[in-house]
Amino acid sequence: MQKKSTEHLPLIVAVETSGRGGSVAIAHGPHLIESAHFTGPMRHSTELFTAIAQMLEKAALKAQDIRHIYVSAGPGSFTGIRIAVTMAKTMNFADGAQIVAVNSLDIVAANADDYIKNQRTTINKVAPIIDAKRGQFFIAVYQHTKGGWKKTTQDCLIDAGDFVRQFCGQEPIWLLGEGLVYYAHLFAGENIHLLDKKYWPAAAEKVHQLGWQMACQNQFADPLTLVPFYLRGPDAIPKVKI
Repeated sequence: MQKKSTEHLPLIVAVETSGRGGSVAIAHGPHLIESAHFTGPMRHSTELFTAIAQMLEKAALKAQDIRHIYVSAGPGSFTGIRIAVTMAKTMNFADGAQIVAVNSLDIVAANADDYIKNQRTTINKVAPIIDAKRGQFFIAVYQHTKGGWKKTTQDCLIDAGDFVRQFCGQEPIWLLGEGLVYYAHLFAGENIHLLDKKYWPAAAEKVHQLGWQMACQNQFADPLTLVPFYLRGPDAIPKVKI
């Protein structure tokens, strides 16, 4: 019965490797089949392909059946997002799988929906924090709307002090993301709050959720021009526009 209801939907692989942890998921359209999280930090190259193969085998599916590949394309771990984007382009060239490149900060911000649902509460503003090393962080600010989380700033490369100076004392803002694991103390300030740690990591389930929304709007990436979104170099402006 389940097979009949999903046979017209594309088989999807979703990959999240933008942070220390990693995960993959397979789905038929909006229907998640299974997900798997890697056994330890920075296991992307070691476990990515094995995890996908095992899930496909368990579901009696083949790699050639994959029609969509959704990846967390950055900003984030240089190595992690490079692996995911390279894999997506390879699958496109080999079997024609269409690619959706999902913004890594959007993926982390989407975790706040789970917090709102589980806690039966409301929060209006969040900022995902991803460690960019060298004392800086990838950050964007989102406002909660009826249509979901709307980004109200550009993705930026910024240090914790500058972020706190811009947001401390304003309306409440809730932080989440793996960048807080070692540096949460740097973001202390009035009206700045932290979500529970279980909502910090990015996950393939959210890559699938957001990727499917983008696919339904025909927002597929061009495999010939797709590159990881590193947000580094002279074009990265460390300033948040409010």
